[in-house]
Amino acid sequence: MSIPAFGLGTFRLKDQIVKDSVITAVQLGYRAIDTAQIYDNETAVGEAIAESGVARSEVFITTKIWIENLSADALIESLKVSLGKLKTDYVDLTLVHWPSPNAAVSVAETMHALVKAKELGLTRQIGISNFTVALMQEAIDAVGAAEIATNQIELSPFLQNRKVVNFARQHNIAITSYMTLAYGDALKDETIIKIAQSHNATPAQVVLAWALQLGYAVIPSSTKRTNLESNLLAQQLTLTAEEMSQIAGLERDGRLVSPEGLAPDWD
Repeated sequence: MSIPAFGLGTFRLKDQIVKDSVITAVQLGYRAIDTAQIYDNETAVGEAIAESGVARSEVFITTKIWIENLSADALIESLKVSLGKLKTDYVDLTLVHWPSPNAAVSVAETMHALVKAKELGLTRQIGISNFTVALMQEAIDAVGAAEIATNQIELSPFLQNRKVVNFARQHNIAITSYMTLAYGDALKDETIIKIAQSHNATPAQVVLAWALQLGYAVIPSSTKRTNLESNLLAQQLTLTAEEMSQIAGLERDGRLVSPEGLAPDWD
């Protein structure tokens, strides 16, 4: 995988709250930070990284292009604005946050603009987010699968998104899981709690370890130092084949993120 397997998400965190979260995470050893234009926190994230004392070259920054900026005319200029806010000359990964509603801007136009942004040195890698199999195929047809570093999708024990995962794997496109803990619902599941107890681990560690063991990148967020530190330890937890099978059995098409007017026709 050409992207870090473990990173920090910043969705819904703003101002001093996101600054504190990022600074603490970097101090603890996190080296990948995920943000987006629509999160309205790129400035605070940039300040936090600058103040963290860690060299920019050691931090992997991902941002996402909002739907209003997906056209060839707007994308690169909007990314330059993001770079200014993030206080950096480049980001490591730029994603299409959501496919253009009603295909107002074609996938091909957006992907070609992202490739141009990469050629200009504004981003090291490019990718997609919330793309279905059909939309992934459009992106592949436009620029080739080798250009697409990841598809960042909602993926948890309750929504395992296997059709999208399998298609991505066939084309060597990495999967980044967001909402991996299902807004905390997965932490209350009896199966996960039992597995956690058998490993003297937290339920969050079990869910994150499950995703990592399946080869997905994860970007859990937290504002608490204890949780940030604890989540990191998921990388050291190995689940048995039986435990992985038990979690696989929790699938229930439990999608939590499907905003009206934004969501594509899900697989």
